[in-house]
Amino acid sequence: MAFHQAVPNSVGHLGSLLEAFLPWLGLVVVVLLVLALLRRSATTLVALLLPTVAWTHLFGGLLLPAAAPGPHDLVVVQHNVSDENTDPAGTARALAGAGPDLIGLEELVPPALAVYARTLAPNYPYHAVRGTVGLWSKHPLTGTRLVDIKPQGITETWSRGLRTVVHTPHGDIAAYVAHLPSVRVRASGLASSQRDESAGLLGGAIAAEKLETVLLLGDLNGTVEDRGLAPLTSRMNTAERGFAFSFPAAFPMARIDQVMARSATVRQIRTLSPTDSDHLPVIARVAPGRRNDLDADSPEDHDRRS
Repeated sequence: MAFHQAVPNSVGHLGSLLEAFLPWLGLVVVVLLVLALLRRSATTLVALLLPTVAWTHLFGGLLLPAAAPGPHDLVVVQHNVSDENTDPAGTARALAGAGPDLIGLEELVPPALAVYARTLAPNYPYHAVRGTVGLWSKHPLTGTRLVDIKPQGITETWSRGLRTVVHTPHGDIAAYVAHLPSVRVRASGLASSQRDESAGLLGGAIAAEKLETVLLLGDLNGTVEDRGLAPLTSRMNTAERGFAFSFPAAFPMARIDQVMARSATVRQIRTLSPTDSDHLPVIARVAPGRRNDLDADSPEDHDRRS
């Protein structure tokens, strides 16, 4: 646990595979603790202090209570709704019921897209969609554009990234919604090259972002410990509190649905109740940094209202 970054990624991306399930190594400590108690072995109990301290250092902070909500905090929901979702209206109502300021969605496909737009419209009058990703907002959006995060190995039509500006009462935020390529666990290891390439492209776009405060919502197909997401995690803050394992919904093993921020703090993240998707939705509370006073865009630049 303490030296997971020393595990090489050159063969089968074994380092990334280990990091995808790193918190679960704590279960090994629990099993050994039970065996030590059964054997009444003081030596083993002392030896277990080292992995216990390592796990606590890495993940103990996620279990602490979150700080009290601030007056300028944003509440955001991130959800891969699944292109096989048979109840998009019910999913939309469930997400809106949590009362977030922003809702980022992936795997938006027709005709479900129209259902999401119609169902969310009463509470989220502003929305932007590019390809199969979208953002619904209580605050005006401007300057929406496609973010090209398509790896070279993908030849078919593929559009999974957008950038827009959210004009909140407390300042402008550049919001990105992204869906990185899937990874596969095979006999040869973890197949994540396309995901890693896409993460690099997205990280480059965020590095070039001129607005100070940046928010990223997305199905990144990786955990924040996974070095494959380093182009993002090296530039952005991740959740201070909460594990929020989001995939697979039937038995969540990892949080691959992420909320990250630059010049802002992701105070807490947690899962919501299941929808008709193979992912669980996650909800996070974000405390923006200092106000950005860039001039607002002109009214004609505003995205369409639903």
